[in-house]
Amino acid sequence: MNIERLVTMANDISRYFAAEPDEAAGAAGVADHLKKFWEPGMRKRIVAHLAAGGEGLDPLAKKGVERLAELDSKALAAKG
Repeated sequence: MNIERLVTMANDISRYFAAEPDEAAGAAGVADHLKKFWEPGMRKRIVAHLAAGGEGLDPLAKKGVERLAELDSKALAAKG
């Protein structure tokens, strides 16, 4: 799957979670969805895309991917 498709999917997910009462809850919803339903390779690619500037990602999608990167980093650190 190409990065443009992943960006489109992340933006679609963020539009759903934009209805949350605050931005932090929306970003957490995006991150949780990506963590639960995206394959690890898809998650790595979208995180790498954000690290390279995140072109095309909506603001809430960016915040959700940032949160996802934090969750993945904590999970790796816990594995030791």
